[in-house]
Amino acid sequence: MDLHQHVLVVPCPAQGHVTPLIKLAYSLAYHGIKVTFANSEFIHAKILDAMSDADKEQCPIRLVTYLDGLELHPDQRTGPGLMDSLKKVMPDNIEKLIKQINQSDNREPITCVIADLTVGWSLEAASKLGLKQVAVWPAGPSCLALALHIPKLINTGVIDENGSPIKNELIRLSEEFPVMDSSELMWCSPVTAQKFLFDISLAIKQATENASIVLCNTFDELDSSSCALIPNILPIGPLPLVKNLNPSVGTFSSQDLTCLNWLDKQPSNSVIYIAFGSTAVFSQKQFNELALGLELSGHSFLWVVRSNIVNGSSPEYPDSFLERTASRGKIVEWAPQEQVLAHTSTSCFFSHCGWNSTMEGLSFGIPFLCWPYFWDQFHNKSYICDKWKVGLSLKYDEDGIISRHEIRTKIDCLLNNDEIKTNGLKLMEDAKKSVNEGGSSYENFGSLIKYLKA
Repeated sequence: MDLHQHVLVVPCPAQGHVTPLIKLAYSLAYHGIKVTFANSEFIHAKILDAMSDADKEQCPIRLVTYLDGLELHPDQRTGPGLMDSLKKVMPDNIEKLIKQINQSDNREPITCVIADLTVGWSLEAASKLGLKQVAVWPAGPSCLALALHIPKLINTGVIDENGSPIKNELIRLSEEFPVMDSSELMWCSPVTAQKFLFDISLAIKQATENASIVLCNTFDELDSSSCALIPNILPIGPLPLVKNLNPSVGTFSSQDLTCLNWLDKQPSNSVIYIAFGSTAVFSQKQFNELALGLELSGHSFLWVVRSNIVNGSSPEYPDSFLERTASRGKIVEWAPQEQVLAHTSTSCFFSHCGWNSTMEGLSFGIPFLCWPYFWDQFHNKSYICDKWKVGLSLKYDEDGIISRHEIRTKIDCLLNNDEIKTNGLKLMEDAKKSVNEGGSSYENFGSLIKYLKA
């Protein structure tokens, strides 16, 4: 191994960010690149707990840690508290980590930092030390294109300097770009402080402009109009379809593999898969409506129910719901999602539309029922339903609830929509072509390897 093949990969310490970056890290390692993967101590412990002994033995990358500054305040490891701390301590801590690694490993020093744009200030350490800087955007390219257009949106009077819409109007960044409502910009979130999300968007814009390459878990054929608006972008996805990648690596929770055996016993194309990622939360009333909607649908279902999915308490099921649905329902705390979506028994994906989940569903041609929660998920829903036409969205009632009847109706509509199924299978074929030899993502990944080895 020569001196030009050692990279440090730094994700944002959150499930939806670690997952794609660790897949990228594994893929680099399989191409002969030495990879060190840096997590906060808190996240590092979660990953090790969830990894099997076999995964630990076969791990092709080195896992290291840094301090996130919240060792004495673990209750602040969410949202603004975490990001504020990381912004203060991460540049110095990553620089110290690189220096420590290079002193102990002086024959193969780190020559490049590959950092999640959400913690793009990690690239400051690479800049100070004269190392190559590669950024990773773990969401969809349309959201990054939007962040890069913030100055234009301010100058044209669409938003003010805090990101708040000045007037309600439709926005289109280019002729091929889907129309967006100014009230649905990704930082205009109903669940997190807008100023916090807008400041993150500004930091993402700055880090993007400093990076030599911006990697994205997408493929050219999926959203070329957004990719055209991002300098130095290199689409290398879908990562779920990249060969030799272990789909279970990088999760924070142990996966319940019994659901795969359960799926094996179900008829083909018969099971609704429901999973809302690692952060979405519901009121108990909304949780009840979801449960009763699944029951009313009459379909078999595999439902991922985290212990913290209900706001403020553990979830409680409607009276006798578990008994009434025992013969056709399976509930787990965390599932091996890629294997579930690839299973012949799975008929559709009831999803929060996080980007990893979106790419996984597209990779296996699964129709979507969309229930976004915050940040980029509303944009992803628009693409799924309006641009790619591979899913349907749900409507809230006058009380701000998605009712059991709405859920049952949309499930029936989705499962009887042949156009959506056909569109999904077409995108799945495009996705497979992109990562196979000669495909756009395959060639782009080859360009990345050449850059790292140069």
